[in-house]
Amino acid sequence: MSITPETIDAIADMMREAARVEILPRFRRLDDADVAEKTEASDLVTVADTGAERMLKAGIEKLLPDALFVGEEGVAADPSLLSKLKDADLAVIVDPIDGTFNFAHGISAYGVMAAVVKGGETVAGLIYDPMGDDFMIAEKGAGAFLKRADGSSSRMTVAAPVPLAEMLGTASVAFMPQQHRAELLANTAKVRYAASYRCAAVEYRAFAAGGLHFFTYFKLMPWDHLAGVLIGQEAGGHIARYDGSPYRPQHLDGGILGAPDKESWEELRAKVFTI
Repeated sequence: MSITPETIDAIADMMREAARVEILPRFRRLDDADVAEKTEASDLVTVADTGAERMLKAGIEKLLPDALFVGEEGVAADPSLLSKLKDADLAVIVDPIDGTFNFAHGISAYGVMAAVVKGGETVAGLIYDPMGDDFMIAEKGAGAFLKRADGSSSRMTVAAPVPLAEMLGTASVAFMPQQHRAELLANTAKVRYAASYRCAAVEYRAFAAGGLHFFTYFKLMPWDHLAGVLIGQEAGGHIARYDGSPYRPQHLDGGILGAPDKESWEELRAKVFTI
């Protein structure tokens, strides 16, 4: 089955509707009973996550009945679902709320993410911002675009390269290897700053829009990164695992680093992110 622009638009409509029905009405209105810990205090799930994923799953199964649906909360309930991704001819991977910790604490840095994988390759990526009601959308080989609620759109382009000391970026420290954490954090003093917004949807958006010169992550769950990596690449960025190999849907570790071009990537890898 081919993935057409109309298919991608239909997925975008589902994401917006799930946010309208399940997410936005609960923002800053969650009760204690609406929030639960998964693996630790910073790893949360809310009734908005589960409700939005349930809506998206139903919609995707109707739109693409032959596709494997992989959602973050579905995998939390059945980890074996994740292993099916590498053999799927067609799959849709969804993070119903990326940045749940922020969402649960009333911080408006969160988003909804979806990626379409065909033949083991990401062919479409979508990041929806419910607060701004706009999307970043990329099709492989067709560029990355910001699409607004009024129907207008603009092409996304990563920042121009700058010297290391002027680079702005994000570094997710939560899953850094413990034995290297102090060294890596000290190395970030070599750039202008390295922040963390605790939300890949926000960070990929900022990178593709030219607001950041780099990002890095160490844990690679597909719902967190497939959409953002494609969007960043289609916006012109150089993104690879720490060993320089391409990031693929089946990769769950090995770290990932993004920069405006290969030269910037290599300098960051050699001087800052040295593990």
